[in-house]
Amino acid sequence: MSFVAEFRQAVEAAQHILVVTHVGPDGDALGSLTAVGQALAHVGKDVTLACDSDMPNRFDYLTFIDRVVKRPDARVSYDLLIALDCGDEQRMGDVFNNLPSPKPRLVNIDHHITNTYFGDLNWIADCPSTAEMVYHLFNDLGWPIDKHVAMSLLTGVVTDTLGFRTPNVTPTTLRVASALMEAGADLPLITMQTLNLKPLSTLRLWQIGLNQMQIEDGLMWTTITNRDREMIGYRNDSSSGLVNLLADVNRVAIGVVLMEMEDGTIRVGFRSRPPYDVARLAQSLGGGGHPQAAGCTMDGPLAKAEAQIIELCKSAIAQQSPASEQNRQ
Repeated sequence: MSFVAEFRQAVEAAQHILVVTHVGPDGDALGSLTAVGQALAHVGKDVTLACDSDMPNRFDYLTFIDRVVKRPDARVSYDLLIALDCGDEQRMGDVFNNLPSPKPRLVNIDHHITNTYFGDLNWIADCPSTAEMVYHLFNDLGWPIDKHVAMSLLTGVVTDTLGFRTPNVTPTTLRVASALMEAGADLPLITMQTLNLKPLSTLRLWQIGLNQMQIEDGLMWTTITNRDREMIGYRNDSSSGLVNLLADVNRVAIGVVLMEMEDGTIRVGFRSRPPYDVARLAQSLGGGGHPQAAGCTMDGPLAKAEAQIIELCKSAIAQQSPASEQNRQ
C-alpha cells in the first residue's frame, strides 16, 4: 500500500490528532505545521498543533499559528501523531517525551536525508522542503489548497530554499511555488516577513559573532557564549542566518557557528557549498540535516566543542576538496 493510501486510512480512523514540529522552528516547520493543521480541520478532525518552543513573531501572519501550544492537553487521548520536519524523535522535544504511554501511532514526514525513520509510517524524501512534500500529499489526497493553506506552504518553500537559492531547488519547486501563488499566497509578503525583516537582537548576535570569527584552511567559524546571548536578550537557539553569512565568503568551504545554551550544551550549525557535504559531519556528532545545511548538539564546555569541530571540519574539507578527489584518481 502506498504512503498516501496508508496516510488517508490513518487520518480517517483517527479523531484526535496531534501534529508536532521541531524545537526552534523555522519557516518550513511552522508552514508545514499550520498547513496540515488547517487541512485536518477542514476534513473534520479534532487537531492540536504543538511545538516545544515559543513562536517567532515574524510568522504571526500564518493562519492557525495562534493555535500552536507548547503542552498538549493531558486530558485528550490522541489516536494519531504526525511529526513534520523532524529528523529524529529528539527534535520533537518534551511535546513527545511527555506523552503518556502507549504513545499514539506516529506518522513521520520529513525531507532530511539523515532522518532516522522513527515513525510507524514514514515518508522521507530528498526534497528542498517538507512544505513541498506536503503540497504533493494534499494534491494526491484531493484536499483543497485555499489561500491560507497556500500561505503556509509557500512560507515553508521560500524559507528552506532561502528564496529559491539553495542547490537543491528544482523546476518542480518553482512550479509548486507558482501554483501556491495562483492559489492566493503572497510571495512578497512572505519574503519580507521571513527573509528580510530581523529583530534588533539578531543583528546584535551577528555583531558578536562577526567580531569573533576566524578563518583557516577553508573553514570559517565563530563562537557565541550564553553570556553573550543573555547580554543582548537573544532567546533563539539558532544563529538566525549568521552561519549562512559565514559560508557565503568566497574563500570558505564550510561555515560553522557554535552557540552555548543556558544548560551548557552547544548548538552547532554547519553550512557549505557543493561539493562539501556537512550532513555526514553532523550525523557523526549525533545530528543531521542536508548536504549543505546541517546541525547538531554537543556537550560543553564551549572551548572543547570548538576544538573538536575545527579538527573535524578541516579534515572533511581536505577529504572532500576537488583537488583531493583528483589526486585519488
